Amino acid sequence: MGNKQTIFTQEQLDAYQDCTFFTRKEILRLFYRYRDLAPQLVPLDYTDKPAVTLPYELIASMPELKDNPFRQRIAEVFSEHGDGNMTLDDFLDMFSVLSEMAPRDLKAYYAFKIYDFNNDDYICKSDLEKTVNKLTRNELTPEEVSLVCEKVIYEADVDNDGKLSLEDFQHMIIRAPDFLSTFHIRI
Repeated sequence: MGNKQTIFTQEQLDAYQDCTFFTRKEILRLFYRYRDLAPQLVPLDYTDKPAVTLPYELIASMPELKDNPFRQRIAEVFSEHGDGNMTLDDFLDMFSVLSEMAPRDLKAYYAFKIYDFNNDDYICKSDLEKTVNKLTRNELTPEEVSLVCEKVIYEADVDNDGKLSLEDFQHMIIRAPDFLSTFHIRI
């Protein structure tokens, strides 16, 4: 019959299907998206699990991320070493969490990590200021940014410690009906 190219072993495909929200067809489509970013680096045969990592600059150039003000944080959070450079596994994880099939609590967890710029497991006023500035593309005055951040902390800080824990953040997200529809990337 034909010379069909084997990209993954059956076990690899099963594992990817088990740890993502994707079908085999979607996994293969995402593999080709990853490969298209650097065909000279990404082999067509992944059965030997090559140690390939694409640089952040290539990841950030994807249409899904290039205009997103959080593209660097998204890449950092999903990259194994926190530097924005991505393996295929990182790439699949990112698309899986940002897919329409991922549950709200998983999306909230990763949104929290993205907004936690200083990686201290809390969203403090400084993290919120960076978030607001990115969302508004630095169009607010420092006073306006401060006011917005104080209001968010006042509204969402359930335990009144001056910062948002993951639980505080998840409680706030429950009240945001459009969160699921805005925190995603289509493949």
